[in-house]
Amino acid sequence: MAAKKKEVELQIAITSQELWEEMLCLKGLIVVDAFQAWCGPCKPVVDLFQKIRNEVGSDLLHFAVAEVDSVDALEGYRGLCQPVFLFYAGGELVAVVRGLNAPLLRKTILEQLKPILEQLAGDRKVPERGGEQVLPDPPGRERHAERRGDEGFGSK
Repeated sequence: MAAKKKEVELQIAITSQELWEEMLCLKGLIVVDAFQAWCGPCKPVVDLFQKIRNEVGSDLLHFAVAEVDSVDALEGYRGLCQPVFLFYAGGELVAVVRGLNAPLLRKTILEQLKPILEQLAGDRKVPERGGEQVLPDPPGRERHAERRGDEGFGSK
């Protein structure tokens, strides 16, 4: 029998104000599922987050779950009866998505991550050839064949 691969935890569990403050120091985009203790974090969104993580493949994209009753900074989100997703970059709240709307979550993640990745690319020294910039591939990412227009999200 083959050995099972050790799975890397997709979402960081935030259970205190101290862990919250540590999380805000992470570089990149942090997507937080702010949940109530009585209902738990939103489980259906985990597959979506895993798909996005696999597509983007960036160490600058983080996912977390935070119980609002355990984190003082989330006091304003207590008592809500719907999922709330908070987007942080540079320690600042940059977007909020209320409710489980997979297309909107995906769009918001990609929109908020884009300037972070562009800034990273701009910070690298970029070799030029004949006036054309050549960006190196990020580590661990290979170039993929172009997709046809009819091969949209979720097509088989």
